[in-house]
Amino acid sequence: MGTSIRWTARMRALLRRWRGAPLTWLIVGGFVLMAATAIGTALTVDRFRQNAIESGRDSLESAVRLLARHFDREFADFAVLQKSVIAELESHGIASTDVFRSEMGTLAMHEALRAKASGWSDVAGANVFDANGALINSSRRWPVADISVADRGYFNRLKSDPTSQEEIEVVPGRFGNGPAIVFARRVSGPHGEFLGMVSRAITPDQLESFFASTGLGDDSSIAMHHQNGQLLARIPHVDAMIGQNYHTGSPEQKAVFERTFVTMQLASPIDGKDRIVASRLLTGAPLVIVATRSLDATLTTWRTQTKFFVTVAVLSIGLLVLTLFLIFRQMTRRLSLEKQRLDTALNTMTQGLLMFDQDERLIVCNRRYIEMYHLSTDVVKPGAHFRDVIQHRHDTGSFDGDVDSYCDGILSSVGRTQSAIVETADSRLIEIKNQPGAAGGWLATHDDVTERIRADERIAHMAHYDALTDLPNRVLMRGHLERRVAELAEGKPFAILYIDVDEFKGVNDSLGHEVGDELLRQVANRLRACVSGNDLVARLGGDEFAIVKAGTRDQAELTALAETILNALRAPVNCKGQEVPTDASIGIAIAPDHGDNLDDLLKRADLAMYAAKSEGRRTFRVFVPEYDAKARLRRQLELDLRQALARGEFEVHYQPLVDLAANVVTGCEALLRWHHPERGMVSPADFIPVAEDTGLIGEIGEWVLKQACTEAASWPGDIHIAVNVSPVQFRSKTLALKVAAALAESGLAPGRLELEVTETVLIRDDEEALTILQQLRELGVRIALDDFGTGYSSLSYLHRFPFDKIKIDRSFISDIGEPEDSSPIVQAVVHMAAARRMATTAEGVETEAQREVLRQLGCSQMQGWLFSPAVPAAKLKRLLSAQAAAA
Repeated sequence: MGTSIRWTARMRALLRRWRGAPLTWLIVGGFVLMAATAIGTALTVDRFRQNAIESGRDSLESAVRLLARHFDREFADFAVLQKSVIAELESHGIASTDVFRSEMGTLAMHEALRAKASGWSDVAGANVFDANGALINSSRRWPVADISVADRGYFNRLKSDPTSQEEIEVVPGRFGNGPAIVFARRVSGPHGEFLGMVSRAITPDQLESFFASTGLGDDSSIAMHHQNGQLLARIPHVDAMIGQNYHTGSPEQKAVFERTFVTMQLASPIDGKDRIVASRLLTGAPLVIVATRSLDATLTTWRTQTKFFVTVAVLSIGLLVLTLFLIFRQMTRRLSLEKQRLDTALNTMTQGLLMFDQDERLIVCNRRYIEMYHLSTDVVKPGAHFRDVIQHRHDTGSFDGDVDSYCDGILSSVGRTQSAIVETADSRLIEIKNQPGAAGGWLATHDDVTERIRADERIAHMAHYDALTDLPNRVLMRGHLERRVAELAEGKPFAILYIDVDEFKGVNDSLGHEVGDELLRQVANRLRACVSGNDLVARLGGDEFAIVKAGTRDQAELTALAETILNALRAPVNCKGQEVPTDASIGIAIAPDHGDNLDDLLKRADLAMYAAKSEGRRTFRVFVPEYDAKARLRRQLELDLRQALARGEFEVHYQPLVDLAANVVTGCEALLRWHHPERGMVSPADFIPVAEDTGLIGEIGEWVLKQACTEAASWPGDIHIAVNVSPVQFRSKTLALKVAAALAESGLAPGRLELEVTETVLIRDDEEALTILQQLRELGVRIALDDFGTGYSSLSYLHRFPFDKIKIDRSFISDIGEPEDSSPIVQAVVHMAAARRMATTAEGVETEAQREVLRQLGCSQMQGWLFSPAVPAAKLKRLLSAQAAAA
């Protein structure tokens, strides 16, 4: 509802804004967007131009860096020959030009030069000239030609300037066709006198072929200049330019030959185009690598991008103009459609809606409000006054209060959010919410919440009452008891009776849940009939009920009430055509006699009920302090029991099973003993029931099984071990797996293990029990029925279940040999077992007379104090060793 109101308010505000000047804002926005598109395109194009120029510079810089690195390495190798020849000449210590000419102009020196120059690619090989410029030896030919370089500038510079050791110059070739780049080195005497020179030469073509491999693209050039500006080689190649000096023009142009590394943009002195220039001075020679590219070629890609961006911008602006036109044309239609949608939304709301302005005039009223109160649209319409609307409701019967008082109350709190639920004359519940408006006035919604509130009431009833019996549940009873406890200070006592239906689970399991549910409903009805109107009857869950008896602490009265309840419940109940007998156990706690704390009273009523159950059921008990002490003792025993296994306080004793015919031990029964560090030996009768109730018997029983199997594995092979299995272990459905694991871990043969089960495991679910017994039989272990005859023994068990042995309970053995003893019963059991090929073991044999009678009756085995009590494993081993020695 709140979302619908906010959406409606936003739509109204939107319509008001668009009523102002929507077209003006649309046109202004369109022009701003077009201007932004144009400016953005121009900035992008300019940025791309700068990027293209930067990319061109980076490309040229990389090229000259690569070429400079390459030629530094090549010219260093190229100069090795000259340096080695000069070093050898100077090592001779020649001091005059004549001696230099005579010694250098020999065939032997020619052979030496040819050997050193082999593998080098140049024009005329290595050549030696004397101080007059005459060729006196060469690595290429012998005898040498009559050639003089006395007219060469590089020769005269080396001859005249002792500080000049190397000259490089491009000159017309004398050893081949075309110009050559000469690398000449001075040969000096011991005192610096000029003796001659050694030269090598390469052609510009050799350099230009490597320049071409860089692939700089169209309208680009690569050149090598002498540092003095003379052009040595260039691509594209122009013959007339080779040898020209370009160390002229502007300072920027001269800087190309003067600085180590230069990147700039300038007008080319060759073709006059604007070019990007990158140059680098070689480190080993006075040479400069210069690479250029025209600005037009650099910006070729940029021009393509610019055309694309301009096209996109023009198309975008055109599309924007078209969009603005379509929006302009559709504006009126959309505003009309939005108004229709708003009206539809208002009229399909589940709440009635009214909106009033600051003058208390109606602005909006939807159809739901008119229909909710059956009003006239002639009266309730935009412009109507608030008081007129309420007066019209009063006149039509949907409002029965005072109009002026109601209107004054609403108007006095217009600035605050208000909410109230009112009931109409036709018993409907209407929730009215008033919310202040942003510009004064208020918004009112009317929501019919009748069904919702009725549903909430049903849910609240379900939360506090039991669905099956419609009795108060535990939550409601606790709230009731809290009030009763508070009234104790006023001298108002009360009592709590906890009632547990005896053997209800057996009824549920045997007759089905439908009969069980009907039984609980009948019990609830009978309990209601036993109490007065001031008392509370509650179902706590399952088969547990409680009665809170108000205004009494008289035990005689409460005893009488308990007897009344038991008598009422003992009458057979007809459930779905079944006559079901029932009974109950009742525990009573009295406040304030047994406490004034709610939790303590509940606990003590529970303790009294369990005392009634443990003392035979079908009765009642009033709480006495001894129950509390027993409960604390049991809780402490449970806590100690949970830690006993981890602390190693358990040990297994073994009681021999004696063959009555041979009078020898043929097996032992494993019996658990608990040696408590403070209480000493704790009787199994005390701690085994606690272990079964808490579920600890599963872990303890598994430990006993493993210990017994491990110990038995060390005995002679003809001695078997018997281990008791609790009903709790039997119901876990993993018993067979745990037995298999214990056998595998200990290495004990399965035929030496005997598991003893009581009739209890068979009563609850004999089909499931049969399945588990068959699983155990498949493992190869033996099965014994323990305590036969003490419970609900049925002869059908002996027929249906695969028992190997029946153990006769000590209660049938203790009076054997006396008048009217149990010998006939024992004999009957022995005969039945023999007929089913089952062995029999008599428990609790304590006298020779008992043993003799059992032998005569045909019993197979005996165990008891007559032969030996249960003893520790070490003592049993001595007993077995003595028996083996006697044999």
